Amino acid sequence: MNVLVIYGGRSGEHEISLISASAIVRGINKNHKVSLIGITKDGKWYLQDDSEYKRICDDKKATLTIATDEKNLVSIIPGANKNAFCVNGKPIPTDVVFPALHGTYGEDGTIQGLFDMANIAYVGCTTTSSAITMDKEKTKMVWQSLGLPVVPYVCMKRSTLLDSIVYDEFVKETVKEFGFPLFVKPCSAGSSNGAAKANNEKELNFAIMEAFLWDDKILIEKSINAREIECSVTGNSVTFPSDSDVEQVTAYIPGEIIPTHTFYSYEAKYQDENGAQLQIPAMLSENDLEKIRRVAVAAYKALDASGLSRVDFFIDKDTNAVYLNEINTMPGFTPISMFPKMCDAAGLDFENLIELLLDQAIALHNTKSALSTSR
Repeated sequence: MNVLVIYGGRSGEHEISLISASAIVRGINKNHKVSLIGITKDGKWYLQDDSEYKRICDDKKATLTIATDEKNLVSIIPGANKNAFCVNGKPIPTDVVFPALHGTYGEDGTIQGLFDMANIAYVGCTTTSSAITMDKEKTKMVWQSLGLPVVPYVCMKRSTLLDSIVYDEFVKETVKEFGFPLFVKPCSAGSSNGAAKANNEKELNFAIMEAFLWDDKILIEKSINAREIECSVTGNSVTFPSDSDVEQVTAYIPGEIIPTHTFYSYEAKYQDENGAQLQIPAMLSENDLEKIRRVAVAAYKALDASGLSRVDFFIDKDTNAVYLNEINTMPGFTPISMFPKMCDAAGLDFENLIELLLDQAIALHNTKSALSTSR
């Protein structure tokens, strides 16, 4: 099998992508032929030399880099299937793409749409599902429509920010409804970029301005005195046959994040080795663990997710109420990331997890390819 790993990207999670992709590359079965494309922060695609693949496989502590040799600029031919990606007019043989990209231009449906236009199999959610799940407001609306529990919130748009009278009234009503503290975050950014907790109106105004640096819509949520629970899910929720072990939607053993920071921030996730304790399984009863798994599957299916996702929960420490927080359709694959750790705890080790995701991608592509697109 020819596997193309794409990493880097234009998002604020570029550096995390390099680390995730490095682990993914090392986890791909050595019987497969692996090619690498690095995307720079300004959006240029470069095919990497085979020596970079060998370097990463030989050194478990190494991190992928992006060599920007202009003669290795990548072009894409829509509809060219396995020969869609080219360098200097020569195709890069590709059976399936593993886009190890996080956040904007990686999880938001943009690159998935490109893969669909190229007619190539790829790991992860479809174009539509990626776009919806990247938008935290739209995700919550879908979950709410099915009666799934979400944290109380309001969504502020940039048009509100630009009208001082409307803005002041919006903030006043939000504080009146939820009180302090409040949690502010962009609707479509990942890794807690632009997210902050506000304990008073001054902090709230500052947090709102910071969040709007990352997106044109932001969420302001009631702050929950919560335990943070996560659950890994795999499978093709729309297309899986009842007898398919590969595509069956499966939730793994839930884990618990115990932050040492104010909240599970970008720094706690990726920069501070002691930023959080990871407890797998989560410190819950068997019944509650199973409840988390059931809700995770329901949340995943509600969004027509495919491939993989990490579904995040809050459990209110005061009331024990369970809330869906968000879904990450390309969760971190770093050495300290929860997604592979939760799968491993359920008996699916890293290498077999990668193989499962590749098989799911091809199965989904084969099903989609059988659909009629014209008469």
